[in-house]
Amino acid sequence: MKGPKSKRSQWVSALVGNWVGIFGVVVAVCCLFVELFLIAVDLFQGFRQPYMGILIYLIVPSFVWIGLIFGGVGAWLELRRRKKLTAAEARDEASGERRTRQLVVALACTSLFLLLTSLGSYRAFQVTESSEFCGALCHTPMKPEYTTYKISPHARVRCTECHIGPGASWFVRSKLSGLYQVYATVTNSYPRPIPVPVQNLRPAPETCEQCHWPAKFFGWVELRRQFFLPDKQNTPWNIRLLVKVGGADPTKGPVEGIHWHMNVGNRMEYIATDESRQTIPWVRVTNRQTGAVTVYQSKNDPLTPQQKTLPVRVLDCVDCHNRPTHIFDSPYTALDASLWLGRIDPAIPSIKAKAAEALVKAAGAVSQAPGIALIAEKLSKGYPDYQDQPKIGQAISETQRIFRDNFFPEMKTDWKVRPNNIGHYIWPGCFRCHDGSHVNETGRAISNACNSCHIITAQGGQQPETMSLQGLKFDHPGGEIPPEILCNQCHTGAP
Repeated sequence: MKGPKSKRSQWVSALVGNWVGIFGVVVAVCCLFVELFLIAVDLFQGFRQPYMGILIYLIVPSFVWIGLIFGGVGAWLELRRRKKLTAAEARDEASGERRTRQLVVALACTSLFLLLTSLGSYRAFQVTESSEFCGALCHTPMKPEYTTYKISPHARVRCTECHIGPGASWFVRSKLSGLYQVYATVTNSYPRPIPVPVQNLRPAPETCEQCHWPAKFFGWVELRRQFFLPDKQNTPWNIRLLVKVGGADPTKGPVEGIHWHMNVGNRMEYIATDESRQTIPWVRVTNRQTGAVTVYQSKNDPLTPQQKTLPVRVLDCVDCHNRPTHIFDSPYTALDASLWLGRIDPAIPSIKAKAAEALVKAAGAVSQAPGIALIAEKLSKGYPDYQDQPKIGQAISETQRIFRDNFFPEMKTDWKVRPNNIGHYIWPGCFRCHDGSHVNETGRAISNACNSCHIITAQGGQQPETMSLQGLKFDHPGGEIPPEILCNQCHTGAP
């Protein structure tokens, strides 16, 4: 019994007899404390934090093992050193005074390290959870996305909640895929603009639907849009719609409307032939209740034999709501809002047309600074004799703000490379499938009638005189347009 105890005591003594061993013990004990501390935090906060799992189960335990390895190496080195000492030197090394000093130093270092690591680890956790970390601190190429995020409807939602979601598995996937992004950032070899859409994005039921519950959506929603024509008078043109949001849960309301597409009632699948998913020539619909399957294919742009091998994608929330946060407004869209809110005086002749031209011109600058200067120069020269120069100055400032929020020449990013699939005004959006040319085997086409998804209740000037809950025929400003011409084929969002 005495031999084994003596051997164990030698190992314990050796752990604090070598600075490598002391370092290992300090690291292992401190990381074990941090591990227990983070587990306690997780118990109180739940598993909502995407980074919590990786911190608890991967990073911190690895440092515990590193500390134990250092401790073992230090003890082995100390025992080896002692064997080489003479008996007298060994007795002197083992003196109580020296042991006490080393133990006090080790305890003091451990206590200090525990305090610093407990505070630092939790602070580091908070920082890596923040949107500033994702958008400003590390990911400098993401300036366009971070700028639009801060003024978006989801500005109070952290980046990690949508791009990673809860749990450690998707965190690990995102960070492994992000290793190349770190390399590209350091070497300044990242693409400009950043490609969209995001590949292998986590399914919406695991992220979006943590807050948005499509099974509970039903009914209609009123939508108002105020436009200003790019003429000399900046003529206002107003449209009010009832959007048929509908639903897919028969216990809550009729299965109809836009959310009929959702996976609650139907399984929608498609093949896109371009990376931005703007060209969709093939659609398959499966009724979850009856099991009926219907395939629609484009008459105008059928799949080629090579395209038939492309992956079939299940329709997700982000296939339509692809800009819930990073919204890049076109010049006309942004100027309509500014004119409507009075940030730019509509009485200034042709101000919408001239401001839009200035924005498009500035988009070709090498960076934001010369683009902002170009806007001031162009609009100032356009109104040298205008009677109310403060109004011109206000218009210049507002146009510059629009440029800062939506145009990023350094990253070659603006509305032209960021499709918005909600609606069909500038981008194909709904018309990717609802263009009237997608037909099934019986020749029945996916409808592109205006009243399929919304009805127009009022249209015209600032205060339309005619309103109808049955729906009005669309009155196109400037004259009638043939029905086979789609909105986005003419409207580009700029002059």
